[in-house]
Amino acid sequence: MSKVCVFFAEGFEEIEALTVVDLLRRESIDTDMVSVMEDKTVEGSHHIPVVTDKLLKEVNFEQVDVIVLPGGGPGTRNLEACGALMEQVDAFVAGGKPVCAICAAPSILGHRGHLQGKRAIAYPGFEKELAGAEIVYEPAVTDGKIITGRGMGCAIDFGLAIVEYLKGSEAKEELARKIVFNQ
Repeated sequence: MSKVCVFFAEGFEEIEALTVVDLLRRESIDTDMVSVMEDKTVEGSHHIPVVTDKLLKEVNFEQVDVIVLPGGGPGTRNLEACGALMEQVDAFVAGGKPVCAICAAPSILGHRGHLQGKRAIAYPGFEKELAGAEIVYEPAVTDGKIITGRGMGCAIDFGLAIVEYLKGSEAKEELARKIVFNQ
């Protein structure tokens, strides 16, 4: 069974983070919401507080299979400022483990050189931050072990892309049908 961690920093985009958590948990994928802040309660970009499952220091990354980075302008900056998380992002990419980012968060992967030669997308205006990527204007893009999403309106596509990566296209299609999502 796969273990996914979705990382929350002050100013995260609520719909992007929680949609992914919701979809993965509907598919019985072990998913933890992890705060990179000093507290388990993290406030989103629209002032909605969310209580996460764990703090970053409580995560055993040897047991984690997938990292998910939600967007939101302040949230993305706060994720990128978290050195311990960035070390894990780098280690996951180097080790061939999946890293997923949506909205502004794919810029983190671009800044760290992880999108060289990869198809990727980000929030409109952030494409220039995706150093070395082939920009693809789709709601969600999977290229190898990197999954990127365009923005809040694409959160379901992004979450379904992660489900497809972990459980296959039949699981993705069945979940899309269950939630009445027309692709």
